[in-house]
Amino acid sequence: MIYPKKPDHESHRLKTLSDLNIMNSDAEDSYDNITALASYICEVPISLISLIGENTQWFKSKVGTDICEGDPNISHCAHAILNPNELMEVEDTRKDERFADNPFTLADPPLLFYAGMPLKADNGVVLGTLCVLDTKPNKLNDSQKSALQALAVQVEKLFELHRRNQHLEKVKNQLKAKNNQLREFAGTVSHDMKMPLANMIITADLLKAKYAGKIDDQGMEYLGYLKQSSFKLSNYITSILEHYESDTLTESKEEEFDIHDLLEEIIDLLNINYDCVINLPEDNIMIKSNRVVLEQIFLNLIGNSLKYNNRDEIVIDVMCVRQEDFYSFTIKDNGIGIPKDKQEEIFDLFTVLAETDRKGNRGNGIGLSTVKKLVESMGGEISLISEVNIGTTFNFSIKRNLYS
Repeated sequence: MIYPKKPDHESHRLKTLSDLNIMNSDAEDSYDNITALASYICEVPISLISLIGENTQWFKSKVGTDICEGDPNISHCAHAILNPNELMEVEDTRKDERFADNPFTLADPPLLFYAGMPLKADNGVVLGTLCVLDTKPNKLNDSQKSALQALAVQVEKLFELHRRNQHLEKVKNQLKAKNNQLREFAGTVSHDMKMPLANMIITADLLKAKYAGKIDDQGMEYLGYLKQSSFKLSNYITSILEHYESDTLTESKEEEFDIHDLLEEIIDLLNINYDCVINLPEDNIMIKSNRVVLEQIFLNLIGNSLKYNNRDEIVIDVMCVRQEDFYSFTIKDNGIGIPKDKQEEIFDLFTVLAETDRKGNRGNGIGLSTVKKLVESMGGEISLISEVNIGTTFNFSIKRNLYS
């Protein structure tokens, strides 16, 4: 018996195999289907997807054997990977000096036939083989060899897909960790800054009340500016916190409710104190969804329709349609509108278009970004149609539970 040599650049090969992170992974149908096809096409009882590690030969998939791993020093595959671009076929291992006294050749029953096609990573490094074995001498015909080579290419594609999925999962976990850090930071900032801001607001009011006769008009005006700026910064901090906490809203459970009840509750929360007509959907549709998320979306959109509106009478039309796979909603207003060249960026974080709202306050560009984030988390989309000085229509959808 001849022991297999180590492939060229063995350390690089082992590093590539380690980075793939597939050794000792669970069985998968996508791999098992390939070994089953290989065994069937080549008309042999055994087929393996074999990976050659430093001290272990491990089978990602196997047909015809219960063995999960072996010793690479007596492995047929460890010889096959020495020629990465060629299918290695041994018609009778008893007649090949590399395997004549190999333990598998001398076993009962023996393994007397081997054919293996090397498997490579996307960087060209060989990792193992797709191989077929028989307990008697054998020989593949040209069609079987071509099929085995084609199946080996499919295994390589599965390896690449596995590698990409591993990378995406890593990126996903990194993003999740960063988002958690941002959420914690936003919470800390909110707590540490809002109390001093509240004290500034109270202090401004106390100064105006206690020293009203001792402070001139300009001084009173400055105190008003201080209070107004403190409120603005406090609202800005609150909006940032809501944006980063919006991910947790989707964790709320689904519940059943009617659209009129939801909208009436939102109208009460908005505490509208000027001339306004909000027309509810004609049909009071029952909805089964995440009420908390939908409430937050409507609060932002209807709130914007109220704030960015200079009409003597504000008119807002809300529509709802239950479709086969989605709930579709429309919010139409007669507000100031959005210029066409700005409509694509309106959902970007910190994008502010209007100088001031109805009360003279400047927005922070966070609300619509949060709305888009929530809509997409519910499997939906959001878009708008707007014309300056005419009004804006927001259309959004959320995925419907198939059993609702």
